[in-house]
Amino acid sequence: MIATNLKTYRTHCQARLESALDDLLPRINVEPVRLHEAMRYAVLGGGKRIRPLLTYATGEALGITADLLDRPACAVEFIHAYSLIHDDLPAMDDDDLRRGRPTCHRAFDEATAILAGDALQTLAFQALAEAAGLDASVRIAMVERLARASGSRGMVGGQVLDLEAEGKQLDVAMLEHIHIHKTGALIRASVQMGILACGDLDPDHAERLDRYAKCLGLAFQIQDDVLDVEGETAQIGKTAGRDQVLDKATYPSLVGLAEAKEMAANLIAEALKAIEIFSEGAEPLRWIAEALLGRKS
Repeated sequence: MIATNLKTYRTHCQARLESALDDLLPRINVEPVRLHEAMRYAVLGGGKRIRPLLTYATGEALGITADLLDRPACAVEFIHAYSLIHDDLPAMDDDDLRRGRPTCHRAFDEATAILAGDALQTLAFQALAEAAGLDASVRIAMVERLARASGSRGMVGGQVLDLEAEGKQLDVAMLEHIHIHKTGALIRASVQMGILACGDLDPDHAERLDRYAKCLGLAFQIQDDVLDVEGETAQIGKTAGRDQVLDKATYPSLVGLAEAKEMAANLIAEALKAIEIFSEGAEPLRWIAEALLGRKS
């Protein structure tokens, strides 16, 4: 598509995505009704849709039509939504609100929320397996990549490491290891969906896009930590933020706020350098990276 800025591009992609998500999610008049209501509540309740946006933007850089990426984009968002449902549970971060609304286990109940997360996880892989227009070998590769990014060696493993780190002294290398898995793995997989859809991509181009994704994923987490200090703490009258309450290490707590900001800026610069060889088709990837440092939530 032709877009001149991130706002226009994001609006277009989000419209496609919302329609695709709505089509793939079970209707609320289909049994079990309560489970399907919870799934739709968790997925269609808003959000920045960063991960599917990265899938579409990678495809844009490589000349892949968006219709081939609708299901891969939905798949990464289903995994993200499932992870948020489980992350909010009392046994995890015990949150009452998500995006200004009651979390899934508060809006429904804990058992329904757990099962809704489970169902979204499996729906992600169904979406990839049934993706029309993609060769079977590509679909299998996408399933493998998303499974690896989501499982014990990716997002779930990172969450375990994060829980085990509560109350412990960490250094920057250990914190980076946690977040490369907890946050970075799914962001990296989102870009990989576009790479895999391209088929026989030049290995150097694929490596550059992967490098972009790795840098972006870590910068995203550092910026989250910065916002927790600058945003959440200020909003609640200098009351401790969630990570402080749970006694979790953050980048500002380890290196200071100013250095954490510099780390994020350096990672974004490295991400942009990685994709400098791409033509104007990669502009959405550049916009996303540049916008990350300016985001307020």
